Amino acid sequence: MLYRSLVRGAALVGMFVLSFVGAQAHDESRYPAWEGKWNRDPGPPRYDPSKPQRRGQQPPLTPEYQKIFEASLADQEAGGQGNNVIHKCLPVGMPRQLASGFPIDIIISGKATIILFEQSFATSRKIHTDGRDWPKEVTPTFAGYSIGKWLDTDGDGKFDTLEIETRHMKGPRAVDNSGIPLHEDNQTVVKERMFLSKTNPDILHNENTIIDNAFTRPWTVMKNYRRMKGELDEDNCAENNNHVEIKNEIYYLSADGYIMPAKKGQRPPDLRYFTQTP
Repeated sequence: MLYRSLVRGAALVGMFVLSFVGAQAHDESRYPAWEGKWNRDPGPPRYDPSKPQRRGQQPPLTPEYQKIFEASLADQEAGGQGNNVIHKCLPVGMPRQLASGFPIDIIISGKATIILFEQSFATSRKIHTDGRDWPKEVTPTFAGYSIGKWLDTDGDGKFDTLEIETRHMKGPRAVDNSGIPLHEDNQTVVKERMFLSKTNPDILHNENTIIDNAFTRPWTVMKNYRRMKGELDEDNCAENNNHVEIKNEIYYLSADGYIMPAKKGQRPPDLRYFTQTP
């Protein structure tokens, strides 16, 4: 009797383990065919692809942050960088990296969806899809912390839409290269809804919404990515960066290796610690 009980118990444990493993396994047939290389479609990277760049984006900024935006544009028109701080090779962070200035690669598993970026301006994203709640303590990063949920919107038993929410981002960050500002409190929330085009499986839609205290309302736009062939290349910001910042002044390194001004009438840097030869 003891032997039979042990055998029966072992069988029950085995069935439980197999059931648990089966529940945790990644069933690829349930997920959409998103894996692989994608790039923005169409035009240059900007938050709202349907509108012109710079003021043409018509960001819903508060009066305080509209002034910051105008100051950024004025500095850029004079040859500066404004709020566009990537001359330091800092990551652009969320939501700007959604503009996909360079190709991305999407990898899907049962626990998370990973988005890799070809450019070093954008750090990789891990979108947790294992049903977790927001952690109590998070170290902010430029890309933030993302939680996603897969949806079967047409009831065919397969996932077709990924809803994502991203929080816990750090700055400095801007919406695009014109320097559309985000609030200095870094309480930005970014929501996404990703799904394939119903008429073209090589087009991936991403509906983005920024919720930020620099804005008078949530700002929602539609981005599109087009499927590509091949693998990601490497684009390293530091390798070919000709910008030099000295005491908050930005200069440019010329082709012959000399520091030159970036703005008209810009004063040279302080060379007090250099010995001048006669």
